[in-house]
Amino acid sequence: MDGMKVSRRTFGKLVGAAGTGTLVGAAGVGLPAAAATWTATGTAVTALRSFDDTMKSFMQARGISAGQLAVTYQGRLVLARGYGNNSPETIQPTSLFRVASLSKSLTAAAIVRLAQDGKLTMGDSIAKHIDLTPPAGQAVDPRLPQVTMWRLLQHTSGWDRDQTAFDPLFKDRIIAQALGVPMELHHKDVIRFMNGQPLVHNPGSTVSYSNYGYLLAGRVIEAVSGLPYETYVKQKLLAPLKITRMASGWSITRHSGEVGYRSQYSGPTVLDGSGSTVPAPYGSFSMRLQDANGGWIASAVDLARWASAFDTGSTVLNATSLNRVFAVPTVGVNPDGWYYGLGWQVRPVSGGTGRNTWHTGSMPGTYSLLVRTYHGMSWAVVFNQRDDPSGLSYGAIDSALWTASRAVSSWPSHNLWSTYFA
Repeated sequence: MDGMKVSRRTFGKLVGAAGTGTLVGAAGVGLPAAAATWTATGTAVTALRSFDDTMKSFMQARGISAGQLAVTYQGRLVLARGYGNNSPETIQPTSLFRVASLSKSLTAAAIVRLAQDGKLTMGDSIAKHIDLTPPAGQAVDPRLPQVTMWRLLQHTSGWDRDQTAFDPLFKDRIIAQALGVPMELHHKDVIRFMNGQPLVHNPGSTVSYSNYGYLLAGRVIEAVSGLPYETYVKQKLLAPLKITRMASGWSITRHSGEVGYRSQYSGPTVLDGSGSTVPAPYGSFSMRLQDANGGWIASAVDLARWASAFDTGSTVLNATSLNRVFAVPTVGVNPDGWYYGLGWQVRPVSGGTGRNTWHTGSMPGTYSLLVRTYHGMSWAVVFNQRDDPSGLSYGAIDSALWTASRAVSSWPSHNLWSTYFA
């Protein structure tokens, strides 16, 4: 148990959080005007007004210009809303947002699906699928071959960004200079650099949230499937659920229907070597590198639909695969029972007969949350910023939506899935 001595709240701040040490204040950059005009799209549901009220108060208090919420109950989509707060564009229930580390649940599921199809085993070493050649003159940590698929996905691989103050997904300039390569970096550059870095912990001994581990998992998916990461996920995981809008996001250009992103901060670009200062969401980190760790874009209804893949009877993952996703790890179970599974945080509830599962996502211009409850509810919420001058918490949306759910006295019987998924 010595691998995870942090509270759920503290760990939640780390899950999906991007390194922002190089960012500087840019008061007013991309922030909405003080006066707000509120809009809501999608079908209003009187019985679920508490959710609408919660989103409005939360967004207006923080000056968030774009948000989205989808709620399911007993397998039915009962609410799908887009919210605009002085937004220059109309936010629809199908508008696309970066979802940051919610992407990890797709990457973990892809590895599990490859195991389900007999293409790999969860005990495979990364050495079986990843080139471990380090930069010239450096040696590979001899423990690196002990990193397995289980350890990659449960964050027990041995890298520790907290002790080294080094998350390679957000140290592009350091890596480029060390390797003598130009920016924007490619995955192979980050991997080659990290192959020369020592592990902080013995693999399997300690939980430490690792964006890099999921970057590697994405490359394993490519090596084993013979397909680009995004293509494999779309074909094997999303298409069976009729999810067609989700895609890998881009650093600068927006997809059709994608929202704009906002932050009070700016930083040097990592998309080239110019050192130019850019708004934090647009080039202070590389979406190309983020793909398997935090690179997907989706609508809240897409995320709610994706969450349904983890219900009993999924057409994507069989019972064995679901048991793997939520398996209790050998290290890292907290005193109150919650732990990190494969791409999900997990808390056994109701005397151990049920579980609540969730994940947050956070990067400049993005805050997201996906929740599945043991008693048949789920919700997905996304915003187009994670910081503002108010200093108010964005993680507070978790408890706020739980409170909204408890205010519902009678759940509606309608089902909106067919409205958004042909």
